Amino acid sequence: MLRDRYLTPNIVEDLKEKMVFVGGPRQVGKTTLCRDFVASFFKRHAYYNWDNRADRKDILKAAWPADAELLIFDELHKYKAWKNLIKGEYDKLKNKYRFIVTGSARLNLYRRGGDSLQGRYHYYRLHPFSLAEITKGSVKALPFKELFFSGDFFPNELESLHIYGGFPEPFIKQRQRHLRRWHNEKIERMFREDIQDLQVIRDIGSMKLLSDILPAKVGSLLSVNAIREDLEVSYRAAAHWIDVLESFYYHFRIYPYAGKRIRSLKKEPKLYLWDWSEVEDEAARFENMIASHLLKFVHFLEDYEGYKAELYFLRDVDKREVDFIVTIDQKPWFAVEAKASDDRLSPSLLYFKARLKIPYLYQVLKKEGIDKLEKGARIISASRFLASLI
Repeated sequence: MLRDRYLTPNIVEDLKEKMVFVGGPRQVGKTTLCRDFVASFFKRHAYYNWDNRADRKDILKAAWPADAELLIFDELHKYKAWKNLIKGEYDKLKNKYRFIVTGSARLNLYRRGGDSLQGRYHYYRLHPFSLAEITKGSVKALPFKELFFSGDFFPNELESLHIYGGFPEPFIKQRQRHLRRWHNEKIERMFREDIQDLQVIRDIGSMKLLSDILPAKVGSLLSVNAIREDLEVSYRAAAHWIDVLESFYYHFRIYPYAGKRIRSLKKEPKLYLWDWSEVEDEAARFENMIASHLLKFVHFLEDYEGYKAELYFLRDVDKREVDFIVTIDQKPWFAVEAKASDDRLSPSLLYFKARLKIPYLYQVLKKEGIDKLEKGARIISASRFLASLI
């Protein structure tokens, strides 16, 4: 069963003027997106995977089929000189072919300083399925306007996402045994095939232990020093491993919003997993699912719409906290507090709204059938709120 992906029309549109790079976690559906959905808009395409020996030879010989319209390169970043290769081919053949490059490492890191590809590509981060994607919702939001909500709740779809996560294979199959095996195989392949291809990690065993303990850290302030003590390694090693795992889309961090009107924390971030189904604690998994949906929304606004959108959390020195705040150009747009079932309005939402002039407040509940206004905040079930995003 193939499901079209939310980025398909945007990538097809952008290919008319530039290359498109697609990054994202292993097994999130990058290859399917490009080979099955985007490629269907072209008469013929050619697909090359750097991990395949025959494909590597064709890439290095630049042996492209004459009748293809679209060239798709998978995991090309594993080749050290990939940027120069793709730049040369694109500059020479951009009037004949369209180019897509995909990878399970952060291709957008190459945007920084001295990028020989600058101005030649658009970059997208492909996320797992979300409630809006599987219910055929779409972004209707404009910055600093209220989110648009349909009249529907989607409790069954939300529960499936909460249990199985949004990665296509386990979500579509929806079997616990398959999910457990998929987790084990995904982690093993990430270390064996991805990380060790691009990074020199001397103590790979301890780094694997790090991936075992991170799910229990979800939603709390991340202390590298505490992790260093748990693993009995140096601070430098622990910090480096966390960075490496993040670069391969195992987890993401969000940081405290630093506003002039609040005495905010400025150090420790909070950590969440791209695959929230790994999180055992129910409340932490629900918060992670909300974080992932908001990050997908923010990345879409940045990657396609071009807004400088960011996701933060709010916490001040008096320990008042709100789980998430979305900003545009560092200006607050809306804040979100995630709760399992407590529909009493969080005092922290009202406090930060007054201090930061936040236009919109949402308290998002796992509890079903809730949608009400209270003191300028909207208390709403996640099965309606999340369907309004992307």
